[in-house]
Amino acid sequence: MDQHDKKADTPQILVVDDERWGRELLKELLILEGYPVDTAVSGEEAIEKINIGSYDLVISDLKMRKLTGIDVLREAKKQHYDPEVLLITAHGSVETAVEALKIGAFDYHEKPINTKRFLLTIRRALEKRQLKGEIRNLKKQVEEKYGRSNIIAVSDKMRKIMEIVDTISRTDAAVLIQGESGTGKELVARAIHAGSDRAHNPFIPVNCGALPEPLLESELFGHAKGAFTGAVKEKKGLFEEAEGGTLLLDEIGELPLPLQVKLLRVLQNGEVRPVGSNVSKTINVRIIACTNKQLQDMVEAGTFRDDLFYRLRVVPITIPALIERKEDIPPLINHFLRKYTLKMKKAIQGFSPEAMKILVEYHWPGNIREVENCVEGTLALTSSGEIQVSDLSFILSSRKPADSGELLETEGTTLEETMNTAERACILKALKRNSWNQVQTARELSIGRSSLWRKIEKYDLRQNS
Repeated sequence: MDQHDKKADTPQILVVDDERWGRELLKELLILEGYPVDTAVSGEEAIEKINIGSYDLVISDLKMRKLTGIDVLREAKKQHYDPEVLLITAHGSVETAVEALKIGAFDYHEKPINTKRFLLTIRRALEKRQLKGEIRNLKKQVEEKYGRSNIIAVSDKMRKIMEIVDTISRTDAAVLIQGESGTGKELVARAIHAGSDRAHNPFIPVNCGALPEPLLESELFGHAKGAFTGAVKEKKGLFEEAEGGTLLLDEIGELPLPLQVKLLRVLQNGEVRPVGSNVSKTINVRIIACTNKQLQDMVEAGTFRDDLFYRLRVVPITIPALIERKEDIPPLINHFLRKYTLKMKKAIQGFSPEAMKILVEYHWPGNIREVENCVEGTLALTSSGEIQVSDLSFILSSRKPADSGELLETEGTTLEETMNTAERACILKALKRNSWNQVQTARELSIGRSSLWRKIEKYDLRQNS
């Protein structure tokens, strides 16, 4: 059988036995059940086929003349495709078969084979194999969407940070990510999760500054039925929802002191106690915290607990502001250019060298988030094939380069005012497109519901705007 011609969704089984009657008997039984079957007449041939093929299940006799079923099992478990292995053993070899389970065999059956039990075991082995494949595919999708390859890291500073991300991803160490707003802290947190063994489990972000203390406590830890007015049923907290995965505590510096005490207890004991309950629940969750504040200063000021700070800061990562890593600016601009030319269906080739120079020299107080907004706004207002300096005046109305006093400005208009005007217009258009549905609008703009609500209030946006 040519393993390269097999259908991806058809399970492939290899039967190994140096006795012809046993090999043919198993083959016929499996064919009657509708399984494609390949055979090997010895352990040597089996290993050769395992090395060049791709099997879902290997069924091998334990005792053969030269290489045994244990040898076949060991070789199978070296393969990247990791097939399940089922061993057939004669009476009196059970101890060896049990040892095989420790090496990684799925199961074993004694001769004479109980056909019904044997076929049930095969189905279970193939179901496990399918589940493992689905988990691998899900992890691959997560890595492609949120993995380190999505982070622009040209500068030495960002390369060193990504080296740290690679190193710590497969550990469960708590991580504290600090940096200015818009530097990509959540993206780094997602990359850590995507590169970990938890990648197929939930990644749940929660903004610690977006909710009042009572609601935040319930969101994090859950509550029992009747814990407070309106608690008509038991509710799982985000710690439980993130079971087996990662919980991102964003804006951890906004966490009230009473909740800091409860969070510390969770980190120390690995247990959460829902509001209004006397029973604690064991959890298995990795904690990553993010903040744009200097927690060390907050500790000294008494507004953040020092014991919690050190619990969270097992691995500290500080993401530099964009002005400190100018090498990353051109690839970031080109990344967002590709994103929004596709989204807007515009045939814009790029920025002229002069326009790119201006963008590189600009100080970007809003960091990566401001770069994205600037590129999106520029593309929205541009129809030419190449973006020129004159096209930037709509967005960068006032600019001071890092190395000169040259200015590009619109009289009487500051950069902040221009950006606010552009942001207001962008949000208003999105609200109108979504019939003022804030949930859909927030999803489209890739911002939180609470952030959208604050911007609606800030810009006094109403349906008759």
